Amino acid sequence: MSILSPSSGADAIAPDSGPPTRDLTADAASSDPDVGLRAVAALRELQERLEVLQVARARLLGWSWAAIASRLGLSKQTVHRKYGRRI
Repeated sequence: MSILSPSSGADAIAPDSGPPTRDLTADAASSDPDVGLRAVAALRELQERLEVLQVARARLLGWSWAAIASRLGLSKQTVHRKYGRRI
């Protein structure tokens, strides 16, 4: 998958294996720490993939690093350091 492909959909960023996202959110609230922590880790991975995808889309559309950082609640320097070479 190219993170720069504007046609990349949710299927392109979904975790390679594991339960659907709605099951992960329920599992994250599980009273079993093993189930809950595994779900939290999977959600963290999904969040990272979604962030990369959306930052790439914003840059393709001409958004500045400052505008992207503002939407993510981060500093411009943090966002540029994290994604500047990846995208």
